[in-house]
Amino acid sequence: MEMYVDGKWVGSPTVTEVVSPYSREVIDTIPDATPPQIDAALGAAVRGAAAMAKLTAYERSQILLRAADILATQVEDMARTISLEEGKPLFESRGEAGRTPDIFRLCAFEGSQLRGETLPLDAQSGTSGKMGFTLRVPCGIVVAITPFNYPLLLVAHKVGPALASGNAVILKPASKTSLTALKLTKIFLQAGLPENGLQCITGSGQAVGLALCSDSRVRKITFTGSTQVGEKITQVAGVKKLSLELGSNSPLVVLPDAAINTVADATAVGGYVNAGQVCISTQRVLVHRKIYGDFLDALKPKVEAIKVGDPLKDDTKLSAMITESAAQRVGSWIDEACHGGARVVTGGQRKGGVFAPTVVADVKPEMKVSCDELFGPAVAVTPVDSIDEAIALANDSIYGLGAGIFTNDIKQAMRFAREVQSGTIQINWTPLWRADFMPYGGFKSSGIGKEGPRYAIEEMTELKTVVFHGIG
Repeated sequence: MEMYVDGKWVGSPTVTEVVSPYSREVIDTIPDATPPQIDAALGAAVRGAAAMAKLTAYERSQILLRAADILATQVEDMARTISLEEGKPLFESRGEAGRTPDIFRLCAFEGSQLRGETLPLDAQSGTSGKMGFTLRVPCGIVVAITPFNYPLLLVAHKVGPALASGNAVILKPASKTSLTALKLTKIFLQAGLPENGLQCITGSGQAVGLALCSDSRVRKITFTGSTQVGEKITQVAGVKKLSLELGSNSPLVVLPDAAINTVADATAVGGYVNAGQVCISTQRVLVHRKIYGDFLDALKPKVEAIKVGDPLKDDTKLSAMITESAAQRVGSWIDEACHGGARVVTGGQRKGGVFAPTVVADVKPEMKVSCDELFGPAVAVTPVDSIDEAIALANDSIYGLGAGIFTNDIKQAMRFAREVQSGTIQINWTPLWRADFMPYGGFKSSGIGKEGPRYAIEEMTELKTVVFHGIG
């Protein structure tokens, strides 16, 4: 498949194969962008930014609404593409593709609501005859670098707000899941977007992503991926606006008054969606010792009931991880934990890139399966003796993206909400929950900035102050 650069669909001298994580079959190829093509994309984006800035908010909103309507007619095709290139079960891919049109509709609305405010300049002495107000204006060129795990949803959360606020976008999707992004680019062109309003350039993050991020023509970078790559971006970016949604190892606390079956049901979802390859996947389950054994007994059969298999089959609930090496890493971390005294309650087996849904008990906080980002289909369960210990362990991490607690005690819930250092807090659910319009982003090494259309648009615009002199 070709990439879209400077108003044309183009190839390159070398290509990367897009391989199905489950079948290991080659689905397609994508171009490896060359340095001249990267420079051409940046030059075209300068022109695209000028064209986008001339569009009215109404015109931008209509493009987004048309794109949403076109996408809504292609949900099944998009879902199959997602499952083929990313490996998630088709029922999950249908959910991802099905909710994305509404993200663009939200962006269309929020982009039409950009506004400033009048400034009370006369509140300061010596300002008679002056009037001031603020304007929200586009940043200009936005580079959007997206991860493999939600190749449509997370692209939409970057491209939608950027276009809604009048920017030109250079989209660099994950090399393993670029096909979905390229199809979405075609949809936006069909919807009437100016030809350089959106470009989709493919290749490795090291070669393409860092070259885009270091260019002075770029004003805004929005990135979702690992903390390590996020740190590299900050080192090369220079003076730019940054939104970085990075790693996590989200904790879930379970207190003695929680309904154990409800918690087990929620954990069997929150820990295993997309084979655990979600930034807010439930990774660390901190269970009060009074109910520790009962919780493990309740969780085990629910995890064992997760149907594993071909992602294109309707009844599959868990399939391959993005690569076999990723599955091997999960296995090595679990083996390391077991050598240190943890135990596998269920799962632990691997076949190629498919890692069985796994529960690891008696996990010490310093083990990799707890303190690092696992990004795989396993939960690490640790006993705690009090809410104080649970909060301390929840905060004992370099990350702070999502956290959850199950309790019927409103005081304990509010204490958890106030004291846990995390960007999102879920009460009586796992960390894995997100409404597309809510502010979403982390603390500490989980990143900077917020997503969600309203909040992303604010970060993709500049605030300009205008002062009139001698008017009264």
